[in-house]
Amino acid sequence: MKVLGIETSCDETAAAIYDGHAGLRSHRLFSQVDLHAAYGGVVPELASRDHVRKLLPLIQGAIDDAGIEAAEVDGIAYTAGPGLVGALLVGASVARSLAFAWGKPAVGVHHLEGHLLAPMLEPEPPEFPFLALLVSGGHTLLAEVRAIGDYEIIGSSVDDAAGEAFDKTAKLLGLGYPGGPALARLADSGKPGTLRLPRPMLDRPGLDFSFSGLKTAVVVAVRDRQLDDTTRADVAAEFQQAVVDTLVTKCDRALEQTGFHTLVVAGGVGANRALRQALTQLGERRGVKVSYPRPEFCTDNAAMIAYAGYRRLAAGEHDDLKIRATARWPLNTLEQPSAVRFSG
Repeated sequence: MKVLGIETSCDETAAAIYDGHAGLRSHRLFSQVDLHAAYGGVVPELASRDHVRKLLPLIQGAIDDAGIEAAEVDGIAYTAGPGLVGALLVGASVARSLAFAWGKPAVGVHHLEGHLLAPMLEPEPPEFPFLALLVSGGHTLLAEVRAIGDYEIIGSSVDDAAGEAFDKTAKLLGLGYPGGPALARLADSGKPGTLRLPRPMLDRPGLDFSFSGLKTAVVVAVRDRQLDDTTRADVAAEFQQAVVDTLVTKCDRALEQTGFHTLVVAGGVGANRALRQALTQLGERRGVKVSYPRPEFCTDNAAMIAYAGYRRLAAGEHDDLKIRATARWPLNTLEQPSAVRFSG
C-alpha cells in the first residue's frame, strides 16, 4: 500500500509517500519561517494562504520523487488536528478532494500520533510498548504508548510548553524567529551556572511540567544585567540546561514508574542536541533504549503523517466524505484500529 501524507497544521507545508513494502519513498517540505519572521510568530491567516499556494506543487513533487504515478497512490492521510484550524482545512480539503477524484480512501491523522510514531521511520524502530516524551512548541507530555491508538498521558505541561518557553526566552534575549533553535545555538557559547534558574516542579512528586515560571525567572534574572553578548550566551546556556534537567528528571521518574525499557523522544525540541545527549546518558545509566527520529522528522513533516495513516488505512480504517479539521483533539480519545498489531 502506498500512502500520500499531507501536513498543514501550522507553518510547514509538507507531502510524502510511504510504501508499506519499500518504506518512505519521498518527502517534501516548505517552511514558512521567512514569511512569519517579520511578525515574530505565526500569523494564522498568512499561514493558511501560503498552504494554498504551496501544497499542490509539493504533492506533485513528492509523487514524482517516489517514481510513481498518482494512480498508484492507494490512500491519503492528512493532519486533521490539532493545529490552526484554517491551516488544517487547507490540507483536509485537498486530501478529501483528491481521495474523491481518485476513488481512494482517506484518513485524518492526529498530529501528535504522527510525532509519536515518527521514530518508526528509522532503520531500527522502537518496539511497543514504550514511554514517549513529546516536547515541542505547543506540547510537552509523557505518555505510555502500548500500541497505535493506545496512549495514556501520564504527565503534561500545566502552562507553557517547553518549546514555547524557548521561543519566549529567545525573544527576551533579542534573538530572531524561530527562537528555539537560535537560543540553542547561542547556548553553545555560554556557561550554564553563571546565574541560577529554577528547575520547575522537581521539588514535588509527579510527572507534570511547568515552564511559565522559568520564563519569568529569566525576566527577573536579567532585569538589572547588561545584556552584552557574553551575558546573553550565559543566560541561554543556563535556561537550556534548566529545561534539559527538568525533562530528564521527569523521564527518569516516568521510567521508574512504568518499568518500560524504551524511551522515545519526539517533537521539535527533541532535535535539541543538549537534550539528546542528556537523555542518551540517562538511557545508558538505566539500561534502556532511547529512540529519536532524525532531526528533520522532529519538526512538523508529512512523512510521519503518511506512516501513521498507512498503519490505520492498512488496518481497514478510513473516513467518510466529511472534511475533518479540529483545532483541539485530545490524544487519549484515539482508538486502536481492529488489526493494528501487525508487522510491516
